[in-house]
Amino acid sequence: MEKLGLGFDLILNNNLIDMYAKCGTVKLACLVFDKMPQRNVVSWTALMCGYLQNGDANASLVLFSKMGISNVKPNEYTLSTALKASTVLGVPQNGMQIHGVCAKSNFDSAPVVGNSIIDMYSKCGRVGEAARMFDAMPVRNLVSWNAMIAGYAHERNGEEALNLFREMQEKGEVPDEYTYSSTLKACSCIGVVAEGSQIHASLIRQGSSYLVQSTVAGALVDFYVKCRRIAEARKVFDRIEHKNVVSWSTLILGYAQEDNLPESMNLFHQLRESRHKVDGFVLSSLIGVFADFALVLQGKQMHAFAVKVPYGLEASVANSVLDMYMKCGLTDEADALFREMPERNVVSWTVMITGYGKHGIGYKAVKLFDEMQVHGIEPDSVTYLAVLSACSHAGLIKEGQQYFSSFCSNPHSKPKVEHYACMVDLLGRSGRLKEAKELIEKMPFKPNTGIWQTLLSSCRMHGEIEMGEKVGEILLRLDGDNPVNYVMLSNMYADAGYWNESEKIREKVKRKGLKKEAGRSWVEINKEIHIFYNGDSTHPLIEKIHEVLKEMEKRMKEEIGYVHNVNFALHDVEEESKVESLRYHSEKLAIGLVLVSGGVNGERMVRIFKNLRVCSDCHTFIKGLSKVLKIVFVVRDANRFHRFENGLCSCGDYW
Repeated sequence: MEKLGLGFDLILNNNLIDMYAKCGTVKLACLVFDKMPQRNVVSWTALMCGYLQNGDANASLVLFSKMGISNVKPNEYTLSTALKASTVLGVPQNGMQIHGVCAKSNFDSAPVVGNSIIDMYSKCGRVGEAARMFDAMPVRNLVSWNAMIAGYAHERNGEEALNLFREMQEKGEVPDEYTYSSTLKACSCIGVVAEGSQIHASLIRQGSSYLVQSTVAGALVDFYVKCRRIAEARKVFDRIEHKNVVSWSTLILGYAQEDNLPESMNLFHQLRESRHKVDGFVLSSLIGVFADFALVLQGKQMHAFAVKVPYGLEASVANSVLDMYMKCGLTDEADALFREMPERNVVSWTVMITGYGKHGIGYKAVKLFDEMQVHGIEPDSVTYLAVLSACSHAGLIKEGQQYFSSFCSNPHSKPKVEHYACMVDLLGRSGRLKEAKELIEKMPFKPNTGIWQTLLSSCRMHGEIEMGEKVGEILLRLDGDNPVNYVMLSNMYADAGYWNESEKIREKVKRKGLKKEAGRSWVEINKEIHIFYNGDSTHPLIEKIHEVLKEMEKRMKEEIGYVHNVNFALHDVEEESKVESLRYHSEKLAIGLVLVSGGVNGERMVRIFKNLRVCSDCHTFIKGLSKVLKIVFVVRDANRFHRFENGLCSCGDYW
């Protein structure tokens, strides 16, 4: 009877541990566990699961270690739980040790353990080890296939994921919602529209309920958005019976990506009116859209909304607001928010340093970089990239060299090619081209296209044709199908007056059928975004825009002697046609619309945004316009901010 009593107590206590753990009161589960006179494998495993379910993976592994020195041996569920804890922590070394224990006890052949090993390796970035485990498994179930397909999709190895998806069906395994979701993710990461569409068609033929459920339907929405098929994404979204926040945010960002901001905002308002709570991820993502498009008013409204909801207090949301203010050119607002933030992490400091760098305020970026370390925040590789870029934009050679040297000598950090590119840019802009080239040649890794483009840009700036030609040859060998390389070479020749060479490069681009990214600029007038492309003639006010631009050119010529820089027009056309083509540059069209619509009343400041680097002719034009009209123009291009005021630019013609 006594033994029966002990056994009954053990079962009761194990059930109590399990109950308390599942109810989120893991402390009570721990109290029961500590007072137990006798424990078995179920006791240890139940408490390990409790810690894991309540978000304390580290405590779960500590308990597993203590169990190892007790006389209780783990079973397959204990080992599976320990592997899941290692997965949550993202520490493959712990998982490898547990894998060793599994192999010694032959538990690795149990499906629940084998699947956990595959999942652990996949999520810890060791997909090769996961594949070896998968291949060695004597028995595989649907979970095994799903874990491996998800692992390949996570590593963006879409081809292998799709191969496994086909193989599992050939072996008679029926896919479930997790299989379809992972496979669609694999399709989107390698951009195979046909394969993803086939999966969609297959689901339709099955009359599958997945198409109205959130998991698979959400994966379909994400797939179509990433493949730039927004109409198909919307059709799937509209059929989902119980939409979740992820599907809403995916489609909202998809419309923004397609420049359809009105529909993006319309969907966001619908989301706010729905029963769903807007979480931190959605807030950060949407604020990121306003930042990218520099929508000042909407960004401020979103900031006001964010402070009213619980998620708005998260550091990630505050950091997104900081980034938005910086990308909208509102450095004072960004600084005020930064100083008021109750919690500032390394991302917060990095956003501010990056922003000041883009605005050419290098001394503030450097000051913040030093200040963050005084506050005990250790800069990471992204922060170093931000401060080096800031030094480059501001011409702070001494400071840049000092930070780069400090970064290289830090045993816990490893400079990447992007850090070297910043130094090449810093040296190149200052005319120290030979030093810049030597730095590239001495790098501990192979130079990429980007760093050679950086050097070529400096060669163009200083008219160093001989070195530029050699760098151009390297670029065309490395990436002969990239139109950017040809455009940079052609512009270098054009700047130096080497017209024959410039035309040869352009002809080569035509023969290869290459197309460069279209230049576009946008401006917000009365809460409406107007987007212009180079050569755009679709705007209803285009004739008036050209009239006002011609009038401004004439006035600038009379008052300050403005002359077009026709190096950016085709050489083999008449002078008048060259000037005409320059007038069609997207940033000029955007400015023309502002002048036509009277958009400078009140605040004597105009904000224009461009997806590419502003050209030299437009830069000169806007400088002159700021002097003649006594208006401040703030232009954000792909490289930095330019503040044009009284005929001068904040970049000091150094961009």
